[in-house]
Amino acid sequence: MRHRMRGRKLGRNASHRKAMFRNMAVSLIKTVRIDEEAENAPKVSGRITTTVQKAKELRPFIEKLITVAKKAQPHIENAAQYATSAEKNSSEWKTWRESEQWNQWNQALAPALSYRRRAFAELRDNEAVDILFNELAERFAERNGGYTRIVRLATVRLGDAGAQAIIEFVGERDRVKPTRRSETLGSAATEEAPADEEAPAEETAETESEAAADEAPATEAEASEGETAEAEEEKKEE
Repeated sequence: MRHRMRGRKLGRNASHRKAMFRNMAVSLIKTVRIDEEAENAPKVSGRITTTVQKAKELRPFIEKLITVAKKAQPHIENAAQYATSAEKNSSEWKTWRESEQWNQWNQALAPALSYRRRAFAELRDNEAVDILFNELAERFAERNGGYTRIVRLATVRLGDAGAQAIIEFVGERDRVKPTRRSETLGSAATEEAPADEEAPAEETAETESEAAADEAPATEAEASEGETAEAEEEKKEE
């Protein structure tokens, strides 16, 4: 029985699985940089297609590597203040190499170098390690975990009809989560509230103008009635 046994064997022994996940991780990381002139260049960056089971096993492998690269970033930024922009083997670079500033730079950069060696031990590929530390670590600097997503495909693999899936880095081609109807109604109500507050002031102004217009004809009618009454009295006196 496989009680308390984590992971899938995938029909391979331990060394074969390790080599397979290493190759898949390198392939996924290298798709971040696409050379359009290269042969068999990937059509979409940061994405590979594999089976669902392999994708689920690859996900923690690649995300742990990104976490290692992120841990090195503070040390790299701290060492930058002691670095020099002089060309290597120049007189200025040699004076910096023999100064105390180089010792401070070396001590500040040592933890980042250790993290880089750990990542290289897992990937065994210099270009993949460079992309991991220079691009992916900066992209996910503000994200705590969940650097990849798995999307199942409707088409099965030819030959054995295995379920296929896409594993890709998040941050690109992300779906926008649809808002609920209650949230949209709530936001609309808050937007209409100031308009409703301004409405009574406009209504009071309109009612005052209407009242003034109604009073004006009334005064004219009273004046005309007074004139007719005076004319009748004058006729009676005559």
